[in-house]
Order: sequence, then C-alpha cells, then structure tokens
Amino acid sequence: MGRTNPTYRDSLRRLESEWEPMRRALRREYQADFDRLFDRGRNFADAAGYANPRDPARALLLSLALAHEVELRRLRAELEARADGGSAERDVEGDDRGGGDGE
Repeated sequence: MGRTNPTYRDSLRRLESEWEPMRRALRREYQADFDRLFDRGRNFADAAGYANPRDPARALLLSLALAHEVELRRLRAELEARADGGSAERDVEGDDRGGGDGE
C-alpha cells in the first residue's frame, strides 16, 4: 500500500476534505468538535491501516467509537476516584448520611 493503493491516512485526509463543506456550514462553536473527530480518527490510524479496510469511512467510524469508549473509561475512572475520595472525607468527618440504619 502507498504506491498503488492509497494508505488509510490518505483516505482519511480525502474524507476530511469531502466533509469540509459541512465543517464550514457548522457554527463556529462546533467546528473544533468536528475537527476533533478527525483527530481522534487519526489516533487509531495505525490499527485501521493495518486492517486495510475496503471502506475507510467504516474504519473511521469504528475509530471514533473506540475513541469514545476510551474517553468514557477515563471519565468513569475519574468519577470513581472522586466518589472514593469524597466518601473517605465523609468518613473522616463523621458525616452520617446513611439514614441511621447501620448501612
């Protein structure tokens, strides 16, 4: 791939160019979000290129789904860490919000 067949990265650039009119039509506040989608797609370009997909748009969609899963995992871990930290503070302060039934 590369000399005769376009690489996945080449195909991704082509897709981004094809969708440029939509980007321009978006409100300015959403354009950075649009750009971030393609940035996230590029984060997994090595794996997508290795898979050598016939349809690079499908590989982009799977890459975006994977990027969202990674972000969800990060946010869940952060939320869990805050919840654990918050409960530890309540225990130290002796805050009894459990309803007084021993739980």
